[in-house]
Amino acid sequence: MTPAIILVVDDDTPMRSSMRRSLEREGYTVIEAGNANEALAQLKHTPAQLVITDIIMPDADGLELVFALHRSHPDIKIIAISGGGQFAPEFHLDLASRAGASAVLSKPFQTDVLLNQVRTLLAKAS
Repeated sequence: MTPAIILVVDDDTPMRSSMRRSLEREGYTVIEAGNANEALAQLKHTPAQLVITDIIMPDADGLELVFALHRSHPDIKIIAISGGGQFAPEFHLDLASRAGASAVLSKPFQTDVLLNQVRTLLAKAS
């Protein structure tokens, strides 16, 4: 069986790399982007089954990405993550859920929690 392709979108390079390593250890194929615009460009070349996106990012943020994905790629599962910014993370994560995110996680989160969420969403997708 071909491993699921997961796009990880976060402007925080160490956070993005950490998620990538954890997901690759589980056998997933991972592609990365530093913001929403890069993510949409990546998806034109490499279709993904799941997107994990930070919400607070420069340029085009994660909420814009969630809206765009929900419209243009309704089958892609989305996990929105946030550490807060000017507001509590719950504010941004609630908006992401309303915009079409399949699941939300508040930073910091345990790797096991992320991996369980990924497994659950990919199982629903298949």
